[in-house]
Amino acid sequence: MNPSAVRLFSFVCAIAALVCTSIAPAYCQIARTEVITFQSTTLTDQEFLSGAKGGKAVTLGGVLRLPAGTGKVPVAILLHGSGGVSGYVTEWEDDYNALGMGTFVIDSFTGRGIVNTNVDQFVLGRLAMIIDAYRALEVLARHPRVDPSRIVLMGFSRGGQSALYASLKRFHRMHGPDGLSFAAFIPLYANCGTTFVDDDDFVDRPVRMFHGSADDYVPVAPCRSYVQRLKAKSRDVQLTEYADAGHVFDGKAFKTPLIVPNWQTFRKCVLAEAQSGTVINTQTGQVFANGDPCIELGPTVVYNEKASREVRLAVTDFMKATVLKK
Repeated sequence: MNPSAVRLFSFVCAIAALVCTSIAPAYCQIARTEVITFQSTTLTDQEFLSGAKGGKAVTLGGVLRLPAGTGKVPVAILLHGSGGVSGYVTEWEDDYNALGMGTFVIDSFTGRGIVNTNVDQFVLGRLAMIIDAYRALEVLARHPRVDPSRIVLMGFSRGGQSALYASLKRFHRMHGPDGLSFAAFIPLYANCGTTFVDDDDFVDRPVRMFHGSADDYVPVAPCRSYVQRLKAKSRDVQLTEYADAGHVFDGKAFKTPLIVPNWQTFRKCVLAEAQSGTVINTQTGQVFANGDPCIELGPTVVYNEKASREVRLAVTDFMKATVLKK
């Protein structure tokens, strides 16, 4: 292993050890935990949108947690947000395992030498994690305990944006695996502020979006408009809003609101893909880049107990109606 891969492997092992010792020791007695590394590539957004096949190769890792037993099970791939793998992501592992599902938490940052993208969202392209999800889908589809037809993609914030747009047929044709598709897509508080070419043409799988109406980091309004466009095309998509809920409303670590003065937010940005594969600010007509006048600072992250409880019930019901349906 090269030094980068060694650091990645050590980091992912540490996450797995933390889960099995201090967070949920009882859980780990009844489930199998595996550390899996896999190959992905890093593309800029322009390269991604242009269908580039190159990019910088990178070794990523993730933690696969499987319920007890020997049969094939459905699995939820979880994509983290701008802060990297965090408690509000890994807390979902127990929810899925209680349903008899596995989880695979991808770390998209460590292998790339990234700590987080909170202060500088341009450290990594907004669409790069879609490729990570596609490559993880390929790897898990070959696992003897995973049912390849029942792999769900769930993402949070930055990861939620990737979970949402991984459903586009165009992106799947350009970067997705042949003969494989996610069974469902579950974006939480995803950014819908960019209009992409053919972004109303989804793969034939359900999409369930969840958002807080009081989110000042990633506002819900663009998602409302997007969902209206999708429903006009008869897409299987639903947006559930939680009143008075902010960003990361399911994160128990944020019971005290966290206002961060130096974190970037694109809440005022209205963006669109141009013919060249670039993303432009529609208000200025200029290529969107760091320093764009629409970028603001100082968003809020805050837990909402009611919304957290309700989203978990909603996702549970959705899983029972889809990948767990008898």
